[in-house]
Amino acid sequence: MDFFREQELARRNSRLLTALFLLAVLMLLILTNAFLALVFGAADAFEDSNGLATVTGLFDARVFGGFSLVILVTIAAVVLYNWMRFSQGGRVVAEALGGRPALPSTEDPLESRAQNIVQEIALAANMPVPPLFILDEERGINAFAAGVSPGDAVIAITRGAMVQLTRDELQGVIGHEFSHILNGDMRLSIRLAAMLRGITFIGDIGTGLLRSMRRPRYRTSSKRNDAQALVLTAGLGLYGIGLLGGLMAGLIKSAISKQKEYLADAASVQFTRNPDGIGDALKVIGGHTPGTLIHTARAEEMSHLFFAQVKHRLWTLFATHPTLAQRIERLDPDWDGRFIERKLDHQGLDHLAGERGIDQARRALMAAAPAALAIDLDTPPIAEVPASTDDRVPDLAAVAIEDAREPLGAMSLILALLWHGDAPEKQLAALQSAKIMGLESMVARRGAELYDLSPELRLPLIELCLPALKMLSEPQYRAFKTLLLNFIRADGRIELEEWCLYQLVRHYLDPQFTRPNPRTVYRRLREVSDALAVALGTLALLGQDDTQAAFERGAEALELDLDLPDTDQLGVREFGRAIDKLAACFPLLKVNILKSLVKVAEYDGHITSRELTLIKAIAAVIDCPIPSRAQAHGD
Repeated sequence: MDFFREQELARRNSRLLTALFLLAVLMLLILTNAFLALVFGAADAFEDSNGLATVTGLFDARVFGGFSLVILVTIAAVVLYNWMRFSQGGRVVAEALGGRPALPSTEDPLESRAQNIVQEIALAANMPVPPLFILDEERGINAFAAGVSPGDAVIAITRGAMVQLTRDELQGVIGHEFSHILNGDMRLSIRLAAMLRGITFIGDIGTGLLRSMRRPRYRTSSKRNDAQALVLTAGLGLYGIGLLGGLMAGLIKSAISKQKEYLADAASVQFTRNPDGIGDALKVIGGHTPGTLIHTARAEEMSHLFFAQVKHRLWTLFATHPTLAQRIERLDPDWDGRFIERKLDHQGLDHLAGERGIDQARRALMAAAPAALAIDLDTPPIAEVPASTDDRVPDLAAVAIEDAREPLGAMSLILALLWHGDAPEKQLAALQSAKIMGLESMVARRGAELYDLSPELRLPLIELCLPALKMLSEPQYRAFKTLLLNFIRADGRIELEEWCLYQLVRHYLDPQFTRPNPRTVYRRLREVSDALAVALGTLALLGQDDTQAAFERGAEALELDLDLPDTDQLGVREFGRAIDKLAACFPLLKVNILKSLVKVAEYDGHITSRELTLIKAIAAVIDCPIPSRAQAHGD
């Protein structure tokens, strides 16, 4: 599956969503204006001998414009409020739907297994490990991904999914949600939720008016009765218009959501290399009495985020997902139509027997190896990285997994990767000035162990630490970030590998605490030609004997006439600014950028571990998955 093409399709769906939303708003304007004109006109008609003229007078252009302006401002305010709220990150959405964060140090085997799966797929996808949220009160089998970018994404699963699904089945469901992250569906889903909230808000006003009528009235008069009748009529009318708005919202969600669910199912097979995983999960859902139902109050509003339907639907016209049968038949054409009926396992431990040892082995394997280097797991990666011959790898993997579970251990691992084994005195002084209890001894110990860790093992280790680091408070994160910079600068210079580590941490954690993600602003490569020249030139200077020829090969891949910058313009600071600028490009431009970097790196006939690590770090910072060999060569 071409994730880059799907990201572009997601952007096109955004334009479709905007068009449908504007059409729905126009219809609501006409209906609401007509209704309010009739209500107020009818009220005045009783006191006016020329009642018909009073009613028709309210359809005057100025009156219509006044009503429309009030409605538009109201809808815009609601949309803007919800967009700002949901754009704070997937954590806000998950908590609004009743989720709680799974603790990295949990003793619950169900949570531990789910977190292991999330880690595995994240490492295979070359993306940060998203925090896992649990919907404890939901017995239905369901899940969702939320966020605006991979950096602030979260994965949430129900307790029912954790209890009822085997490891392979749960892996298929989580792989489905990862595809939404990489396809760019999350931003579209958040935008959809915010816009549809604006459409249905008019109905909420009507509901509020009707509820106000339930309050007891101890004194009555003819005027009060007339006012109450007017409020009741307005409430019923706006409630009815809200129902129509809800129907339009349902149609829009159905039009936008269905096709991307098929794509996510197919992508899950690519992630897990196991078509039976997600296929059997869907069959278990069909045989599970609660199905995929979600009972939290806001589930319907966010129904398009979920793995499957959150409510029963009388008409598939308004369904946000294809039927189970349709999805299963695409994955398993030979399906006999029978669902899997599994005995309810309220303890959640029956089908975990024998899986704990497998989990331990898989976790060690994923931490000790660079995982899959391509998103398209059915094709060879862009480069073959030699298997590590370091005898310490299994022990280091176990250490990393345990330390990465909690914030202090995660901080120590990140800092240990920057340890200067030959002269650590200044780094120790930076640790002492930070005054974080216990950190100094942990960094010194882990630094000695990880000092000469091979480049291809460093990036997965960083990605494993991110969920625990997201548990820091904002002051704690600011202190850690300052310490990280002081640690890097302790020897008076900044190496490119140190830049990679710092930029990865900053890119994935800053949106959580301090700054929003950069906007997408560049539609053409020529707009970022200066940044491209710096990125290609730096990579060519890093690992190629013939820097000029390697640089030109990368420029040819972009079909641009670029000049190699002078060596003094290819420093770490300039490189960092260039990559930040490239991160603001459109998705299909980003894949072309990565292809050109691959061309530079493989100019001498092979890609070294150091070059590949740099390319993967760039890909992570610009939120773009590594292309497969076929995609990288344009096959």
